[in-house]
Amino acid sequence: MEPATAPQPRALDASRGGAWIAQGFELFKKAPGPWIATFLVWFVLYAVVSVIPGGGLLATLFGEVLIAGWMLGCRSLDTGGELKVEHLFAAFKSDQLSQLVIVGAIYLGGMFLVFLIAGVLAGGSLLPLIWGSSSANLAQFGLSLLLAILLVMALMVPLLMATWFAPALVIFDRQPPVEAMKQSFAACMHNVVPFLLYGVIGLCLAMLAAIPLGLGFIVLGPVLIASIYTSYRDVFLGDRAPAGG
Repeated sequence: MEPATAPQPRALDASRGGAWIAQGFELFKKAPGPWIATFLVWFVLYAVVSVIPGGGLLATLFGEVLIAGWMLGCRSLDTGGELKVEHLFAAFKSDQLSQLVIVGAIYLGGMFLVFLIAGVLAGGSLLPLIWGSSSANLAQFGLSLLLAILLVMALMVPLLMATWFAPALVIFDRQPPVEAMKQSFAACMHNVVPFLLYGVIGLCLAMLAAIPLGLGFIVLGPVLIASIYTSYRDVFLGDRAPAGG
């Protein structure tokens, strides 16, 4: 089947960044029990896979498939349906499965490249530490390590921009992986200010969620996942967003 024409991203006001989280919470309130149950299944699944040799690679490779499943669940809630734990795995049954895996593979390759660059920069700093432990060597190592961490953070931003909307664009709009990632990156570039506000609010909420032994993430996690869908709906669909039932 030929890919559908992708909806064009809209540039929105800064306040929309906060609205995405608020709308995500509204989706959460429609089915808090299923949201929490599905989130816990997702969390336990990642925890189990991560202890398996090579599990981290598999989790990254198929992570976009699970995100697409979340998006299908959000669309169901948004149109008057239900959210079920089964939605988490729904994209594995989709004819877009291979396309979502390719998005995951590109993301995995991008992460490898980012950490390779950072490793090369930080690796050179290890030699002075191995051959001597003077304060000058330790200071040099610490500085190089800090620079490597900052570089990783800087390089991960465009990679995250390219994958933020990609699962939704693949599963809903049938876009090829590379085109979906290009569209996602362009949409984020058009909405840098809303995303900055989104990030600030999300960080503040994360600090609050962490206070009661991290239990707040049982709610905040689903809300932020739902906000991926609400941001996609707002940026790409606008007035053409599906009407709830």
